[in-house]
Amino acid sequence: MLSYFSQHLLSFSVWTPILSGIAVLFTANDHKPNGTRWLALAGGILAFLVAIPLYTQFNFADGGFQFQEGFSWIPAFNINYHLGVDGIAIPLILLTSFTTVIVIISAWEVIEKRVAQYMACFLIMSGLMVGVFCALDAILYYVFWEAMLIPLFLAIGIWGGPNRVYATIKFFLYTLLGSLLMLVAFIYLYLKTGSFELMDYYRLPLPLTAQVLIFLAFFVAFAVKVPMWPVHTWLPDAHVEAPTGGSVVLAAIALKLGGYSFLRFAMPIAPDAAHYLSGFMITLSLIAIVYIALVALAQKDMKKLIAYSSISHMGFVTLGFFIFNNLGLEGAVVQMVSHGFISAAMFLCVGVLYDRVHSRQIEAYGGVANTMPVFAAFAVFFAMANSGLPATSGFVGEFMVILGAIQANFWYAFLASTTLIFGAAYTLWMIKRVFYGEIANANVAALKDLNKREFLILATLALLVLALGVYPQPLTDMTNASVTQLLSLLAQSKLPVGL
Repeated sequence: MLSYFSQHLLSFSVWTPILSGIAVLFTANDHKPNGTRWLALAGGILAFLVAIPLYTQFNFADGGFQFQEGFSWIPAFNINYHLGVDGIAIPLILLTSFTTVIVIISAWEVIEKRVAQYMACFLIMSGLMVGVFCALDAILYYVFWEAMLIPLFLAIGIWGGPNRVYATIKFFLYTLLGSLLMLVAFIYLYLKTGSFELMDYYRLPLPLTAQVLIFLAFFVAFAVKVPMWPVHTWLPDAHVEAPTGGSVVLAAIALKLGGYSFLRFAMPIAPDAAHYLSGFMITLSLIAIVYIALVALAQKDMKKLIAYSSISHMGFVTLGFFIFNNLGLEGAVVQMVSHGFISAAMFLCVGVLYDRVHSRQIEAYGGVANTMPVFAAFAVFFAMANSGLPATSGFVGEFMVILGAIQANFWYAFLASTTLIFGAAYTLWMIKRVFYGEIANANVAALKDLNKREFLILATLALLVLALGVYPQPLTDMTNASVTQLLSLLAQSKLPVGL
């Protein structure tokens, strides 16, 4: 049994949360929701524990795909159930499983209606997202990629705010258009190779024009998910209307699917196009870092401010990808993991306030530190981490990307480093108005500090932000060999001989 488990670690990581979510659905009883909550938590913890051996058994010296498993799924079209992960995928899988546990605990007392359906949404979504990070067959990847939209769509559409229908439709239309273009690219590659295997695509020589078209098809799908400027406008609307758990998953995991997919599909399949269009990609990344940070300064809604902050910080991820050096690429991966922790924590902090006051408007608060000193300490810590304070994870990834950018072009690094000013400006300006000064109104005066459940969640995230900030080596050791191998792949031209 243990041997079977070891041979199918990835399948267990994908299907454990999905099956747990289905089991939770069968316990649906709004009159007795506690049993449902405990079952959901048990399923989430089990899924996280199942994923841990991916780290403990990983060969750090091997930059290729490990834990591979698979079988023929649709033989007529040579479609396979083929899973495998490298040092870039595993941290994101662990982040996904961990975040799901946090989301379940955070919703414990907040979600009172359709509890089973809510918990099941996030468990099933977790398994589908892990599937995206594992899939080495294009159609399998596409199925996971599309399927994970359904529970996220439902989570926002059912448990979201007053304008949730508008937000969900906008979110769905944006992502659907990009996904269709990606499917067209997969079909083209299938006609060229007779296969949907990712490794066959890596070996396929393609003329530059074909590479550029394929890259642009992938770009539309992945840029929407990141999201990159100018296809970012769905994210603030989705965040504002989403329940707290939806915002946490959107920021911590869903955005990373786009970043990861650039590394797994767009860049290695079309490396010449990636180099050819790198200036375009870097320009969009720098616009996101600088311009979106300025947009965040003008926000009056805390969720919108953090949503724009996410777009700005994800600009570092795509910038790190397209400067094509180890520091930049490793820094981008660290930034993805770090942003997962920090953005999740900040949205949970907004959720804590919203559960008590039922407002996300900055002007509805003031002097919160007087009535919630413990909560205020956590909120200020996460705000400082979001601003890139040294010794927090927010500093490590951005610093690595800036160092990598200096190697490529000083002005890239100069523009990127403005986030240290703008990020501090919009984050600390929000903190000042919400937490400091005199108590602004009766709602703030009546606030009670964190309960044990909320303290546990925020303390855990704070420890992780500190741990990654002080000692990022376990993460960088895991990613190093895979990043080196990927850069080697990107350095090899795939243009047919004679072109």
